[in-house]
Amino acid sequence: MDDNKQQKLGRGIADRRKRLRDNLWPDLDEDDLWLRKNRVGFTTIPRTITLIGRILDQMSGKGAPVMGAYLTLWCWVFDEGFVEIRTPRELAYESGFAGPRAEATWRTRMRKLEELGIISIKAGLAGDFQYVLMYDPIKVIKKLYESRPQDIAYQSLMNRLIHIGADDDVV
Repeated sequence: MDDNKQQKLGRGIADRRKRLRDNLWPDLDEDDLWLRKNRVGFTTIPRTITLIGRILDQMSGKGAPVMGAYLTLWCWVFDEGFVEIRTPRELAYESGFAGPRAEATWRTRMRKLEELGIISIKAGLAGDFQYVLMYDPIKVIKKLYESRPQDIAYQSLMNRLIHIGADDDVV
């Protein structure tokens, strides 16, 4: 689908959803909502982020969930797919780790994300994790599943991609 057609389709869907919302909440003041186009501090994340996280946690091994660290990276990334980390302690905290072992635990989760192939890490003056490149999670997960049986988590992800119209990513 070309970009123009997709933009028009998106506007039509957005208009219908706004009309439905206004019908359900007629007294709503839009200033009470956090609307992406009216506020700063937003990023674009995959609609399938929860399913992606579930798969990554499943693949990272028991007792070492990586979704907190991965979601934090998505909250820091801009459209070029690249994150610069100047204060690892801050990202460790945002990822859900606190206390004396916070950074060490966060580093193990980051290494696990790199082992899974979902990110690439480069060192800089601020530390071993200063630069992070974030790969397309759907492509990475599809590659990871080439050598394993397609389970309910994978099928759920593929079904959701079809549901949201991102079926160009589905085999």
